[in-house]
Amino acid sequence: MPDETPAANPLLAPSPLPHGLPPFALIRDEHYREAFDRGMAEHLAEVEAIAADPAPPTFENTLVALERSGQTLSRTSLAFFGTSSSLATDAVQAIEEEYAPLLTAHADAVRLDQRLYARIRAVHDDEAAMAALDPESRRLVERHLTEMTVAGAGLDESAKDRLRELNGRLASLGTQFEKRLLADSNDLAVLVDDVTQLDGLTAGEISAAAAAAAEHGHEGAWLLTLVLPTGHPHLASLTDRDVRRRLHEAQGSRGNRDNANDTKALVLETVRIRAERARLLGYDTHAAAALADSTARTPERVMDLLGRLAPAAARNIEAERALLEEEAGHPVEAHDWAFWAEKVRASRYAVDLAAMRPYFEAERVLHDGIFHAAGMLYGLTFHERDDLDGYHPDVRVFEVHDVDGTPFGLYLLDLHTRDTKKGGAWMNSLVHENTLLGQSSAVVCNNLNVPKPGAGEPTLLTYDETRTFFHEFGHAIHGLLARVTYPHFAGTRVFRDFVEYPSQVNEMWMLWPEVLRSYAVHHETGEPLPQELVDRLVAAQSFGEGFATGEYLAAALLDQAWHAIGVEEAAAVTDVEAFEASALAAVGLAHPLVPPRYRSTYFAHTFSYAYDAQYYAYIWSEVLDADTVAWFRENGGLTRANGDRYRSHVVGIGGAADPLESYREFRGADADIQHLLDRRGLG
Repeated sequence: MPDETPAANPLLAPSPLPHGLPPFALIRDEHYREAFDRGMAEHLAEVEAIAADPAPPTFENTLVALERSGQTLSRTSLAFFGTSSSLATDAVQAIEEEYAPLLTAHADAVRLDQRLYARIRAVHDDEAAMAALDPESRRLVERHLTEMTVAGAGLDESAKDRLRELNGRLASLGTQFEKRLLADSNDLAVLVDDVTQLDGLTAGEISAAAAAAAEHGHEGAWLLTLVLPTGHPHLASLTDRDVRRRLHEAQGSRGNRDNANDTKALVLETVRIRAERARLLGYDTHAAAALADSTARTPERVMDLLGRLAPAAARNIEAERALLEEEAGHPVEAHDWAFWAEKVRASRYAVDLAAMRPYFEAERVLHDGIFHAAGMLYGLTFHERDDLDGYHPDVRVFEVHDVDGTPFGLYLLDLHTRDTKKGGAWMNSLVHENTLLGQSSAVVCNNLNVPKPGAGEPTLLTYDETRTFFHEFGHAIHGLLARVTYPHFAGTRVFRDFVEYPSQVNEMWMLWPEVLRSYAVHHETGEPLPQELVDRLVAAQSFGEGFATGEYLAAALLDQAWHAIGVEEAAAVTDVEAFEASALAAVGLAHPLVPPRYRSTYFAHTFSYAYDAQYYAYIWSEVLDADTVAWFRENGGLTRANGDRYRSHVVGIGGAADPLESYREFRGADADIQHLLDRRGLG
């Protein structure tokens, strides 16, 4: 008889695979439930032992013990949430919906434990003991104390009980928002039955649309799948105006069709709960609560930056609109903007981004662009490991080696779109490097949503997709290079409004001459991207920044508006669309031709992805990014010496030091906002 003994749950012990890569070939959906249950129980027992320890609190018996606790839960969470957005099957979504509130309640049980809070405060208040600690250890004490304080550990038990209820409900709402958005995005994909209507798309894009249609039972047709932001990349190249209109309307109607996937009620309830939670924690608004532990500190500082940029962006939008309508010969609508922007770029600046696509073949972008830049800057090399399994057949695994050849970690790449993958592009950590637990390397993963062409067709990236690829790899580098003592500071575990900075810096290498000439080669002829085209592209970079800045600021200010209202105001809001329109009009960005990068009903960053009240982080981080670009240019560019300095002060420290202090050490001064204003044509 065959052996029917169930296989041991691979999540219940450290992975035996290189670098601790989760053994995805062995993990089954049911393993996650068991591992989450076991992990939470183990962690609670460990925390109870720390909190109830009769010995006086010390750094070792409290902070170090806390950092060592919860290893099964951490291993399970990294594996599950590191892949749940990429492999959102019905089973995975059911687990996420079931366990999101349970995990939130578990986190509350730890961070709201009054005994643990008192022990950490006692360590913090022992000046002699703190002075004897190394800087990273002192920061660990300070961060735990601050995070528990902001989370509500100092509240009385009645307030904590209500806080737990609110946190649990918010976790459920965020999961529901993601689930509905994915379902509505799949449902709204645009079906085309005449290939001539796809004029302007590349052969690879057309074959990808045909494959998507066939997969959904529409043989002989073409299906245009949706992306997360309002602006779909196909809008820049489709010549059929009606198809552009259909695609734009589909993008903008997600979550707002009064059907089973409508998200408006979720938005309103989320905003109300966040406002109540903020008041419970002693803040007037959720924005104030969310920013209390950030580099910005207050909503007022955020609004000062955004408010400084908005009027200039609005002026630039009008100037760009005039150019587009002159080129088109008729008034343009929102679905026309990207198309005619490309025409203006071609006619006035002799830049045709669509014509650049044959030079952005994905494999060359990866190896001869992204990996090449990492080698020049940090001395890293990448070797594909076909013997290691990702969580899906499309996932590729690369081993990363440091400058001396020693294995340094793993990089996973999940490039192509599929129905079970949520929109957008992102990075996840699957294993965190830290010396305390003996984990000497990290495992990170990048996700993009590039349509998969038919068999034998090359994957040609758009200019924006190439830039996004470099951006997300910047997050991956941050996760790989960080070397810390404590898990709390591993990888990209930094302030939300700092985490985008290293990724935005990495974007600059896309057009750096020694990188560009390495990868930007025509996939058929082998000819390099003409230098004169690159020069024209650089010269034209400020064109379109009115639109780009305007759509981003509209979303960032909308995020702030939703979270700058108190309990009574939140309760009074009943119409999502009306609130959105009023909020955008108040800042001068209610432009009919430039919708927000995300409207409220599909604003996953703020209603699901933990960027609530912090979507400003991209532009806030760009102040540092633009200043850093200036530093590299002033100091000889992409060199190992510069890379080593940047690594030692920024991407190599994780969250182990104050980020702005580290930036000052790197740059020798605070960042100058003028570099950002010049870059975006807002000076």
